[in-house]
Amino acid sequence: MNIKEELYKLCDEYVNKRLQTVEEIISSNQKALQSETKSSAGDKHETGRAMLQLEMEKAGQQLAGITQMREILAKIEVAKASKIACLGSIIYTEKVNYFLSISAGQLVVEGNSYYAVSVSSPIGKLLLGKKEKETFFFNGNNFKVEKVE
Repeated sequence: MNIKEELYKLCDEYVNKRLQTVEEIISSNQKALQSETKSSAGDKHETGRAMLQLEMEKAGQQLAGITQMREILAKIEVAKASKIACLGSIIYTEKVNYFLSISAGQLVVEGNSYYAVSVSSPIGKLLLGKKEKETFFFNGNNFKVEKVE
């Protein structure tokens, strides 16, 4: 398995873990909503239900974000090589390595660190379209692209 395939697999696992967590939250909140019975403290009961509803809405938004991440991952062709940074590219700089995909944070493959960043993130927008030897400025630092694959 090459580095790009490994990074893709780690991103996919990241999305699956997030999905599992959100599904557990939804399931737990649904059980809590079903078990909430009208008590003598009516206001307290209504507040509890309202809080659970808010949690459910938040979980629903997270679910939508996970679906969006899945759609982005589906567009990545790990076998495709490009000398111009695009979705699915690995960009090597003298300081940090990036994998243009989804925002999944730091990933380690074969002892090397890569940051999985979304193309819509501030750093992702700067990386898009970059070629070898080009430079960019981010967070007060200058970066030089050493290689794109």
